[in-house]
Amino acid sequence: MQPDKPLLPEPVRRLAAWCVVVLLVTGVASIAVWLCVTFKSAVTPVLLALLGTALLGPVHRRLVRMRLNPSLAAGLTCALMVAVVGGAGYIVVTALLDTGDEIVASLKEAGQWVADHFGVATGDGITNIAGNAKNLLGKFGASAAGGVLAGLSVIGTLIATGVLALLLTFFFLRDAERARGIAYAIAPRAAVPAVEAMAGRAFEAVEGFMRGTTVIALIDALCITVGLLILRVPGALGLGALVFVGAYIPYLGAFISGAVAVLVALADRGFVIALWALGIVLAVQVLEGHVLQPVIQSRTVQMHPAMVMISLTAGAGIAGLLGMLLAVPVAAAAFGVIGELRKRYGTDTPEGPGAPTGATPAPDS
Repeated sequence: MQPDKPLLPEPVRRLAAWCVVVLLVTGVASIAVWLCVTFKSAVTPVLLALLGTALLGPVHRRLVRMRLNPSLAAGLTCALMVAVVGGAGYIVVTALLDTGDEIVASLKEAGQWVADHFGVATGDGITNIAGNAKNLLGKFGASAAGGVLAGLSVIGTLIATGVLALLLTFFFLRDAERARGIAYAIAPRAAVPAVEAMAGRAFEAVEGFMRGTTVIALIDALCITVGLLILRVPGALGLGALVFVGAYIPYLGAFISGAVAVLVALADRGFVIALWALGIVLAVQVLEGHVLQPVIQSRTVQMHPAMVMISLTAGAGIAGLLGMLLAVPVAAAAFGVIGELRKRYGTDTPEGPGAPTGATPAPDS
């Protein structure tokens, strides 16, 4: 007696199975994003603390290897972070405040130069460019920060979020060795090794991204600042600070900060100096793309530029500026998890092209 013939052919059944998997993954991801947006007042400090832990983890581990108490090592590491971030923030804010008027005035002159030579815009559109930019930034910042903590100002929200993120960073650093126990507590016993490996791979990707991005941001800002100082472009320190901050938003941040530097050079020093500034910015970008990125971040998750841009767009749509800052690290962690899953479960079957040499087929029953 012949067995019943399947209702659907094998390729159609495979396609249906993959469609179900895609729908399930999409649904779970959508619920996760909705929960993060709904509870963003709690999620934001956690994500910032994870980024801080990834960046400061090597320092804490080195202090522990020097036989310091884990709590003391975590406290010293957080104090070092406060000193470095506070000092860097003071330098950036001071540089931007000292040179902000020059940069805005130079941008006005650059806009007027473009209008006069290319007829792009005239009249009040150029005169009010600074006011329009301030209004746009105000609206964008309000939409990004609104609803985080009802009834508090943006400054208060930032301070509260920063303090909470700092405290969480301390606990994450101090209790890093207990992370394995969490995996044993929440995951089925058979899945503990896989969960532990995926979590480690995701954190390793975020750690590499943060460390590499910080080093690259420092090198980019230093090179562009030195170049602008040589060209005697006004506000070189402020523009260098803008380059450093923008480096944490891949591609888009570098493009905006570089464009501002070129426009300032165009307005104050003329077309030739602007071309030299453009050459410096492009040379730094080439150095970053072909030397710094492959060398510094060679051991982290490598994402295609298209995936980076998609992540930035999705992050901006979900959480504004904060979403753009967090989008790439989160995507790097997701790609780390996917890479671990492929490593564990993506092997070919003996019938496929990856069958080992000398494999013998199973005997017929």
